[in-house]
Amino acid sequence: MELSSYIIEGKLKVRVMPKAGRNQVNEENGKLKVYLKEVAEDGRANVALVKFFKKEFGIAVEIKNGFTSREKVLRVL
Repeated sequence: MELSSYIIEGKLKVRVMPKAGRNQVNEENGKLKVYLKEVAEDGRANVALVKFFKKEFGIAVEIKNGFTSREKVLRVL
């Protein structure tokens, strides 16, 4: 999947689905939905999200907004 069309002004909006059966990103209705195996407790899903983007796409990101929400804005570093 090519992410460049989703990155606007160095930011990437995603919806995170923790406690999924797989780590995967899908495009649904023009938006990115990220499925993570990790549970959303003590920020573990947030850490898994950052690691997932580094491993799968080779890009470093940090969470800019949405630390406690499924809707997140990531800043591409």
